[in-house]
Amino acid sequence: MGPAPAPDPATAPGPAPPPQVLCLGEALVDRLGPPGGDPAGEGPCDDRLGGAPANVACALARLGTPAAFLGRLGIDAIGEAFARLFASRGVDTSGLQRDAERPSRIVLVRRDAAGERQFGGFAGERGAGFADQALNAPKLGSVLEALMPEARWLLTGTIPLASPAAAAALELALERAAAAGVAVAVDVNWRPTFWDPAADPASGPAAGQLRRCRPLLERAALIKCAREEALWLCGSADPALLSASLPGRPAVVVSDGANPVRWCWGESLGELAPFPVDPVDTTGAGDAFSAGLLHGLCRRPELLAGGDEAGLRALMRFASACGALVCQGAGAIDPQPSAAAVQAWLSRVR
Repeated sequence: MGPAPAPDPATAPGPAPPPQVLCLGEALVDRLGPPGGDPAGEGPCDDRLGGAPANVACALARLGTPAAFLGRLGIDAIGEAFARLFASRGVDTSGLQRDAERPSRIVLVRRDAAGERQFGGFAGERGAGFADQALNAPKLGSVLEALMPEARWLLTGTIPLASPAAAAALELALERAAAAGVAVAVDVNWRPTFWDPAADPASGPAAGQLRRCRPLLERAALIKCAREEALWLCGSADPALLSASLPGRPAVVVSDGANPVRWCWGESLGELAPFPVDPVDTTGAGDAFSAGLLHGLCRRPELLAGGDEAGLRALMRFASACGALVCQGAGAIDPQPSAAAVQAWLSRVR
């Protein structure tokens, strides 16, 4: 997986501050096929470290918000590469488990000429599944006891729900977050092949899968989803309707590719057109957006209640710029910007 990354200049020397955001779920390799080609058999392919929670943890650390990754990797080259990456970014890895039996997951990613991607099958499985599926709840429990008192957010998605062991670990984390008063952010990140490797990558969740996702959504303070995911969840792409369909009335952000991102945030409704960029690869742009949101909310937690229209718009601009900058490089993690780079870029595109 290459040499260890150089130390991140955004990482301050000395004792690391306690993580403010705990990112639970998958860390994996995105095997990017050649534009228009098949990553399963056509070269050249580009292997990039990824996985939504790992992406968000790295992006937050790059922005300057302390973050932890809670997940499981194989004892293999991918696991070692992530260990070096997390160390270089200053991501807390006290909740990183290693698996001697199951490998780290490789996801096959098709890309079209515009950089848009579609997640297909997997590579590397040896008969016992992948390490991320076996996240161990009891081992996670002691780590959560140490991390939850200082945390502000628990960030996760629906992928852990596809595997019984990982789902149990997520349930434990949700229970600990509720007891500690830690808010839950959910990036829906629907990936049908994680539930069934033979599924059509463009298919939506079945009724039973929706029922398994519902309790997670009901505990969220913040939900980010794509337009098609909102349609699957509540029959509408309107963020206000998705929020109203859940008892906690969470803040909801709905992205829609090149169309405006829309939000319902308390009583505040709004939308923002994406920044025009020429994308190299859109992998990880949504995760960078999520990191931008959580970075801003850790600094201004009062924004979660809504009502501050100017503050919310500035938050959305910052998050959108994080995503736009990631689109201009290959892979989900390497192009992630620092907060200073985001602000400098925003000053040029006003």
